[in-house]
Amino acid sequence: MELLYLLENIRNGVLDFFFSVITLCGDETVFMAVSMIIFWCVDKWQGYYLLLTGFAGTVTNQVLKMTFKIPRPWVKDPAFTIVESAREAATGYSFPSGHTQTSVGLFGGVARANKNKALRIICIIMCILIPFSRLYLGVHTPLDVGVSVAIALFLIFAAYPLFKKAEKSPKVMYIIIAVMTLAVVGALLYFLLFNHEKNENLHSAIKNASTLLGCILGLAVVYTVDSKRTNFDTKAVWWAQILKVIGGMALVMCVKEGLRTPFELIFVNEFVARGARYFMVVIAGGIIWPLTFQFFSKLGRK
Repeated sequence: MELLYLLENIRNGVLDFFFSVITLCGDETVFMAVSMIIFWCVDKWQGYYLLLTGFAGTVTNQVLKMTFKIPRPWVKDPAFTIVESAREAATGYSFPSGHTQTSVGLFGGVARANKNKALRIICIIMCILIPFSRLYLGVHTPLDVGVSVAIALFLIFAAYPLFKKAEKSPKVMYIIIAVMTLAVVGALLYFLLFNHEKNENLHSAIKNASTLLGCILGLAVVYTVDSKRTNFDTKAVWWAQILKVIGGMALVMCVKEGLRTPFELIFVNEFVARGARYFMVVIAGGIIWPLTFQFFSKLGRK
């Protein structure tokens, strides 16, 4: 806690605002948006790599949270203050840091998969700033952040050669997806059977695992359809790429929010409804929207 007390003493309005903005880059919405943009416009294999390693990091993070049940810094020490704007998003147990896990997995993965020096430098800077923002804001301890950085780096470097093999071997890709599916199902069973503390933390863990399961099963379908049928191309002129991203994000958000109420009515269990909804979100972004890519690739041609 010594470092957190030191950072607490140097806080000011400018730094509070700066690190509050920086920390948003570790949000799961940013992770999904960047991963999907890369999947649509840059390299779909890099998209698979970022999404699945990100999912692996998230399930690992959730299992550790529910195993160790370490409270937030201000719960440990009621005299310690945090930047209040960060409180709303700082829910659940403290160890390890979810924002750190997500951001280092995303930006570290982008740096690992690309050779552009400037891009790598930017990504490395983000891998430093976002974890530090969690300390500055007072919502995590150095242990929370350090363990998340270590897990994220291990996953992105261990997974990269596997995904390079999977690019040429569907069998390897299906093995990766199968292992990920079993890991999430195992986590769900662990949360349901071995955590008897019925509180918001358990509810959040089950909700996140249900979301991951829906996304992974959706990716399995996306990969199968793309490899056997669509095989879409990510290339297009720059302004067509912008239109592609805007349209794709609009479709994904419409499916995500539009199916919320219908699925909650159809499925009695809220977690099943959530998993099914995110399955459809992935299908919309990975199968339905890429059907338009041939049109976008023709835009701007003479």
